[in-house]
Amino acid sequence: MMLAAVALVATTALASVVHAQVPSDPLTQQVRAWRIANAQPILEEFAGLLAMPNQASDSVNIRRNAEQIRALYEKRGVKTQLLESPGSPPVVFGERKSPGATRTILIYVHYDGQPVRPSEWTMKAYEPQVLAGRLEDKAEKKSLAEAAKPENELWRLYARSASDDKAPVVALAAALDALAANKTKIPANLKFFFEGEEEAGSPHLKEMLTRHKALLSSDLILFFDGPRHQSGVRQVVYGVRGSFDVEIAVFGPVRPLHSGHYGNWAPNPAVRLMHFLGSLRDDDGKILIPGYYDDVRGITPAERASLATIPSADAKLREELLLASSEANNASLSERIMLPALNLRGIVAGGVGSGATNAVPSIARASIDFRLVPNQTPERVRELFEKQAIAQGWTIVHDSAEATPEVRRSKAKVMWLRWLDGYAAQRTPLDHPLGRDVLRIVERTGGERVATVPTLGGSAPLVIFEQVLGAPIINVPIANYDNSQHAPNENIRLKEFWEGIEIYAGLMARLGAPVP
Repeated sequence: MMLAAVALVATTALASVVHAQVPSDPLTQQVRAWRIANAQPILEEFAGLLAMPNQASDSVNIRRNAEQIRALYEKRGVKTQLLESPGSPPVVFGERKSPGATRTILIYVHYDGQPVRPSEWTMKAYEPQVLAGRLEDKAEKKSLAEAAKPENELWRLYARSASDDKAPVVALAAALDALAANKTKIPANLKFFFEGEEEAGSPHLKEMLTRHKALLSSDLILFFDGPRHQSGVRQVVYGVRGSFDVEIAVFGPVRPLHSGHYGNWAPNPAVRLMHFLGSLRDDDGKILIPGYYDDVRGITPAERASLATIPSADAKLREELLLASSEANNASLSERIMLPALNLRGIVAGGVGSGATNAVPSIARASIDFRLVPNQTPERVRELFEKQAIAQGWTIVHDSAEATPEVRRSKAKVMWLRWLDGYAAQRTPLDHPLGRDVLRIVERTGGERVATVPTLGGSAPLVIFEQVLGAPIINVPIANYDNSQHAPNENIRLKEFWEGIEIYAGLMARLGAPVP
């Protein structure tokens, strides 16, 4: 009973930390005054970069992006070069040395974006547009000049990659300008790594890091990607979940068959696929594949204490998203993202509505993404998944050409699997000294306590950096949580963008030595 009381007191004290105020920061005030005076040219530079299509597979435009970023940083006195591997988009590498520095900080941002389906966007994805609020509220279109006024910081800039992840590219450049204008010394050596294929799974990243390991060596790696916490508070994040995808197809008759003549006789691939998918997880998100949780590292006491400090946004999110309940009996979102997830992200078979026909389909397809936590590996997940399918009588092929007529005639259930590149989870210990320094700086910059978050719900290739370069990794996200990242009408709220400039300036100005 006494232990429970002690735990309750500790948790209550930790939870109050997020809302506590810390002293105002003169450096932040200086940076803020500079960026207010220069808001319009900053926004024009941002809009110019957002106007460039940036899908990794678009080699012409992705190179235009790289050259533009290179020019932005050369203008700020950063020595740059393009790092390339055969078939890869260029990495823009930049370096700014500081005489007498005892620390080197490597800063990571990616400049490629998710694919765009123009029919799903309200505006054109690569024609940046300012709205005086949210699109959902029918906010009016405004000019960049109007958006530059301090009183309009709640307005939003809409474009693909506005929040994920071009905002940090421009905010970092503006932060360098602000520090230079105020003659603020940057005490650490800075290295910049702008990747051009993160949204495509970073297939060349490991080779790139390995080839340039000496060039990229550092004491700390800062990732600038992702949103603030859903409660609205700033967060410093110590890890990410891993990511891994699979495409599935199962086969029925060689051509669609009239459901009156052949229904209840010809096996329906959509039904068979749905039965298999239903065996993978339950309604509450628990993964049912035998042995799936054997490798999962449990939540440590320090991580659990950290979770207690994060303000809950669950009720607000359920209201906003029209959800009567969330999985696992309304379990905390902060704890749910510490666990593995299996997401059915799409399924296609036959047609519906006006496209429906009374036929048994010939093929059914599904797409799944896995989110991994520490100690899980993509290789082990693949092994367990295929073992589950085989146990249910499926014959697995990995090349559609292997599903020959002979195989389909002789095997009752044939499943084609295409596994996509992925990576494991990564998590830096919460008590790492450099992590504490980052946390203190972000707190000081914002004038309030910051949520310490063990892992982000999304994924990024942090584990590859950890494996190759060996430095600790901390993520400092700046985007608003409701930014429609990876979706139509992506946006960033200007308030978060402006505060990002202040945060980055504080980090670059203060990470050269231990922070008191």
